[in-house]
Amino acid sequence: MITPASYRPLGASELRLSPLGLGTVKLGRNEGVRYPQAFELPDDASVLTLFAEAARLGINLLDTAPAYGLSETRIGQLLDRQVWDPLICTKVGEHFSAGQSTWNFSADAVRSSVTDSLKKLRRKQLDIVLVHCPDDDLEVLQNSPVIEVLRDFQSKGIIKAIGASTKTVEAGLFVVSEMDVVMVAFNQQDQSQLPVIHAAQQNNKGVMLKKIL
Repeated sequence: MITPASYRPLGASELRLSPLGLGTVKLGRNEGVRYPQAFELPDDASVLTLFAEAARLGINLLDTAPAYGLSETRIGQLLDRQVWDPLICTKVGEHFSAGQSTWNFSADAVRSSVTDSLKKLRRKQLDIVLVHCPDDDLEVLQNSPVIEVLRDFQSKGIIKAIGASTKTVEAGLFVVSEMDVVMVAFNQQDQSQLPVIHAAQQNNKGVMLKKIL
């Protein structure tokens, strides 16, 4: 059981997160995913049961993305039927439709993505928005308007914390210098992102870990 006393500050932001969050790709997408076995999307009753259990355990974070298919839409619809009110992290840049992912980091695409996420999640404000980076993550972060657009939304109070889900150490270090939070892969087999984690700690920036299992 996780208690609020064990929630952790997300860098210098006002947000405090439970040590574990709930990823939601399997709520909305079962095509083009890297899992060893095929699976069916859970029905609404199963998702509501999952949400109730997450609330009981003290988890206060949902992680989603436009690239997770129906995930954002289902979260918005089903949270309306629960008293649980978790923080939500979503993303911009990658979208999934017709069985494949596409990336677009233009200013118009990023603005449209944030607006769509607000509508699907049925929220007036987004807690965390990350850049959903492709393999050329540093190129995207340095040479597209994505960070500038997210900062604009943040300055207007529409987003509380901005960051990026990165792949390379170089991109992760850039995010630490420019944004509020970085999401990196970290597990027993892969600890290559330790320099990013250490830099974030030194600069009071938030860290979210992916692929921990």
